[in-house]
Amino acid sequence: MSQYERNMRWLIRESIIWRVYPWSDKPTLENNKYMFFEEGTHQCYELFRSPAKINTFKSLKWHLLVLWWANPQLTQGKFEILANYIAEHSNGFCTFTISQTQLERIIHDVCMSDLDYPPKNKARKVIFKDHCGLNKSQKLKIVGELIGKTKKINPDDIYQCMLDLHDNGQKITIRRISELLGCTQRTIHRNMPHELKKEKELLNNDLQ
Repeated sequence: MSQYERNMRWLIRESIIWRVYPWSDKPTLENNKYMFFEEGTHQCYELFRSPAKINTFKSLKWHLLVLWWANPQLTQGKFEILANYIAEHSNGFCTFTISQTQLERIIHDVCMSDLDYPPKNKARKVIFKDHCGLNKSQKLKIVGELIGKTKKINPDDIYQCMLDLHDNGQKITIRRISELLGCTQRTIHRNMPHELKKEKELLNNDLQ
C-alpha cells in the first residue's frame, strides 16, 4: 500500500464532485440512515469511499472517467490538471507511478468518451447517507440484515459485503461474507466469479 495519505485538498478547493448518488432509480426502502435497492442500482459513484488506493491502470482510467462525467463544468485543460493530480503518486491516490506518456494516453481516451451515458459501474444495494451517524460495525450489520433477506445471493451482494468488510478494516474471507449474508460458504464460492476473487486479493493486500 502507498505510504502517502490521500490528499483531497485540491479537489475540495476546486469543488470537484467525486460522489454521485442515484438520480432516477427509486429505493425499495429509505430512511434517514440509508437507501436500500432490492434489485440493486448502478447509479451510485463513491470515489475514494474506502482507504483502498487505485492500483491498476484500468482502475485509474475508470476513476478519471467518472470524474470527467461527474464534472461537466471542467474544461479539458482543467481536467488534465485534475488527472495529473490524481496520478501523482505522492498525492496518495495511486499505489504506483505512471509515465507522462501513459497518462496522456489515458487522458485522451477519457476525453474521447461519450458523456451522454454514465460510466459502467457495479450495482449497489445498500447506500449509506452522509452523516448517517452509524459506525462501521453498525453498517456491516445493516448490510447483512438487508441483503440476507434476498432470495438469491449474487455477485453484486458479495461485492457489497467485500467493500463493507474492507471499509471496516477487516480482512475479507469467504467465512465472513457468508456470515454477513446468512448463507453457506459453499454458496459464496459458487456465486463468486474470478473477477471478484481477484478484487478480494487486491482489497486484502491494501490492508497490509
